[in-house]
Amino acid sequence: MGKTLKTAMLVTDLGFVVYWLIVFLQLLPKEFLYKDYDNEMMVAWNLSFIPLDLLISFTGLTSIYVYQKRKQFGISLGIISLTLTFCSGLQAIAFWGLRHDFDVSWWIPNLFLMIYPLFFLPRLIRKIS
Repeated sequence: MGKTLKTAMLVTDLGFVVYWLIVFLQLLPKEFLYKDYDNEMMVAWNLSFIPLDLLISFTGLTSIYVYQKRKQFGISLGIISLTLTFCSGLQAIAFWGLRHDFDVSWWIPNLFLMIYPLFFLPRLIRKIS
């Protein structure tokens, strides 16, 4: 795992944890919340990402931690984390797209979640093949 990948994973995985802390502590100003944030279904939709996002953080941070000791296991966890990261971004983008809600403040982070794993997954997969 290179320095760029480790940095991207740390930022992303810690970012998920920080995001969910901010959500639960209700620290986001209303102007930064998603459209219809007070709609019960929208809140449920957003909260439905908690298990996925925290699993991404767990597998990503664990992969970085174990990589030096158990390289193949670290790479495998990294592949899982990056794949789930892509899926998290894809799900959000698909949802916002279906709603015709093109708020750049939500699209940019979710496009990042979709795109950045694609730069690293092929290389990691080759390492375990």
